[in-house]
Amino acid sequence: MIFKDIWLDIKAVQERDPAARSALEVLLLYQGIHALIWHRFAHWFYKHHLYFIARLISQIARFFTLIEIHPGAQLGHGILIDHGCGVVIGETAVVGDNCTIYQGVTLGGVGTQKGKRHPTLGNNVTVGAGAKILGSFEVGDNCMIAANAVLLKPLESNVTAVGIPARPVKKDGVRLPSVQTGAVSAERCCRMEERLKELEIQVEELKAQLKQAEERNET
Repeated sequence: MIFKDIWLDIKAVQERDPAARSALEVLLLYQGIHALIWHRFAHWFYKHHLYFIARLISQIARFFTLIEIHPGAQLGHGILIDHGCGVVIGETAVVGDNCTIYQGVTLGGVGTQKGKRHPTLGNNVTVGAGAKILGSFEVGDNCMIAANAVLLKPLESNVTAVGIPARPVKKDGVRLPSVQTGAVSAERCCRMEERLKELEIQVEELKAQLKQAEERNET
């Protein structure tokens, strides 16, 4: 099973990375593949409660690849870790089949309590460079997380999310009305703020005129 998953990972790189020329090149020269190979053996030891050996393997892999995958993380097959430098995948993270993860991605936890504390990615999820997915929640199938986004909440399937914190902007390839509404609301808020400033100036002018009128009446 381990060797089958490794072969599927190699084929995923060939299919989704235009720079890959051959399976041999991918096997020997791609650090993302090296990290996945190390991890699949480390995870086997982890499942058999040989935690020290599992963690030792993962630390060696981190040293050579600059990719840190906890041996407890559950990874599907056909995964592409492209470039990969700075990728961190936590202990209770789950990554589905045929996912693509770019450099600088963090699948991290929040809090210090034990138990499930890292995200679960569905199948065919793409996580852009520098994106952070933090917490114990699910990201549906076929989702896209934009580069440098910070996702803190679950996503339905077929959703594109951007921003800090990340929010859905597309569903099934169609831009969500809430995004357009949000832009209109922001514009209206700016107009209201300008109008309030104008009204404040007018009020101050009226106060000055009233004070002058009172002074004239007194004299």
